[in-house]
Amino acid sequence: MSIVIAGEVDFPPENRDAALAGAKELIAMALAEAGCRHYAWSADPHDPGRVHVFEEWDSADELQVHLEGPAYQGMLGHLSQFTILHADTRKYRFDLKEPVYGPDGVATARFVSEAAA
Repeated sequence: MSIVIAGEVDFPPENRDAALAGAKELIAMALAEAGCRHYAWSADPHDPGRVHVFEEWDSADELQVHLEGPAYQGMLGHLSQFTILHADTRKYRFDLKEPVYGPDGVATARFVSEAAA
């Protein structure tokens, strides 16, 4: 069962780019960890202080290893240097994943496999 982490971290606008630039090595470390499918931190083009967080992990066990490991612990230490104003990250567990576009090539909010069941 996959886990997705999604959230936002807000910094003073003058600190955001430096926080992201300095996190590149830690992000690369996380991407190399077992079970990490995606690990992206990106600047919000509409909010000069906001960073969006998106991660996807193969399992809760692999996410837990990450949370106890050097990439995550290093990220906490790194980001704390840049005055975090607000952070809201959430985890989602899911067992069904399908493309947005159905077999007919049309985007759909419905799950095709559920309709077939």
